[in-house]
Amino acid sequence: MLRIYTVVGARPQFIKAAAVSRCIASQFSDKVEETIIHTGQHFDHNMSKVFFDEMEIPTPKYDLGIGGFSHAEMTGKMMIELEKIFSENKPDCVLVYGDTNSTLAAALTASKMNIPVAHVEAGLRSFKKSMPEEVNRRITDTVSTFLFCPTDKAVENLNLEGIDGIFKNRPTPDKPLMLNVGDVMYDNILNYHDQYSSNTELKFGLESNNYIYCTIHRDFNTDSSEKLNQIMEALFSLADVYKYKILLPLHPRTALKLEQPELQYMFGKVSKHANVVVTEPFSYFQNLTYLHNSRAVITDSGGLQKEAYFLHKPCIILREETEWQEIIDVGYAVCAGADKEDIINSTMKLLGFPLPEYQELYGDGEAAVNIVQSLITFVK
Repeated sequence: MLRIYTVVGARPQFIKAAAVSRCIASQFSDKVEETIIHTGQHFDHNMSKVFFDEMEIPTPKYDLGIGGFSHAEMTGKMMIELEKIFSENKPDCVLVYGDTNSTLAAALTASKMNIPVAHVEAGLRSFKKSMPEEVNRRITDTVSTFLFCPTDKAVENLNLEGIDGIFKNRPTPDKPLMLNVGDVMYDNILNYHDQYSSNTELKFGLESNNYIYCTIHRDFNTDSSEKLNQIMEALFSLADVYKYKILLPLHPRTALKLEQPELQYMFGKVSKHANVVVTEPFSYFQNLTYLHNSRAVITDSGGLQKEAYFLHKPCIILREETEWQEIIDVGYAVCAGADKEDIINSTMKLLGFPLPEYQELYGDGEAAVNIVQSLITFVK
């Protein structure tokens, strides 16, 4: 029996882990035993527990409750607690997702203990090392034995860094297994289609294909009053001048920042506008339902960029760059940063023309199967 310890701590990781946990339970329960560790990086109910409940993710055996600290303090505290758990239980493999502090902490701890690390979403690059996520994903790839890439572009990035995926006998951190397995989030989109595809659950007076879905949570946007004000000004113009309805579920970090005096005026105008709906964060299925029925997406979320593409929605990215360059290359997205005019112009550009033909960029919906089968074959 292969003993996998899965470490998660943030909303995107819960979503990704659901695909692999579901696969293990349904197809490999006689070969794999999975133990889930929740670091507590996202501790708000709407950002954590509701996802475990809704997606039927197995209850974590360990909940470390480590959240709300600086990057360094959070990572250090996680490593201390994870080392205790790994020392006591000696897992065969540690499975990590994405690019959060939880990812980095688990990868560093396991690698120093000579436990194979499997990284789902390996090879992603924004090529901007000032982003904490870029640092986390690069270091995690460096120490991983299994590099599970979601796209050809991710494989290409690792090739350029000297990784070819060729090994003798079994993979090691020096000679890791590298595979394009597809994207586990696409697995979920296909699996949960019936749960989000209806428009009967729409509230707030919204109708299908008549509103823009907007989320903001990245610290490089929320920690800058200038950027947040620019984004709010753009949303106000889209609602007031161009008459678009906008749905804006607020991440807890964003909601807190918008209470600051220098942001209250512009956010007040946005939140009181008749064409704008401001809500609390949505659960996974609520998010997909409103995304599925939207006309377009404005976001700084990496996961939502992909989900928008999966559901054939144009996406205006509130960043200067993206790890998901493929969706820009095929004409489904534009990087607008946090500049008011760029956001407005990018929105009008994408909504002014029909989208190009959809391309299957993220696999065939079997990413989780590919991951689990590879671990069964090569870990022991």
